[in-house]
Amino acid sequence: MTTTIQLEKMSRTEKLKVMEALWEDLSRNEAEVESPFWHQDALRETEARYAAGQETPVDWDAAKKALRDRFE
Repeated sequence: MTTTIQLEKMSRTEKLKVMEALWEDLSRNEAEVESPFWHQDALRETEARYAAGQETPVDWDAAKKALRDRFE
């Protein structure tokens, strides 16, 4: 199946929705998704900042909304 998407004709909101749909599809089987080599270090750094009170958790739905609002 070949699908052509004309990105230049899409709004930023449409592009983000397509990107989310693609990610959801790609990540359905978590065993097939490999983390990049640097990801473990980034997680440890974030965990250390959280333990030191320098990070505040954000609900995923709230984070997505904030990102959408920033880029729309």
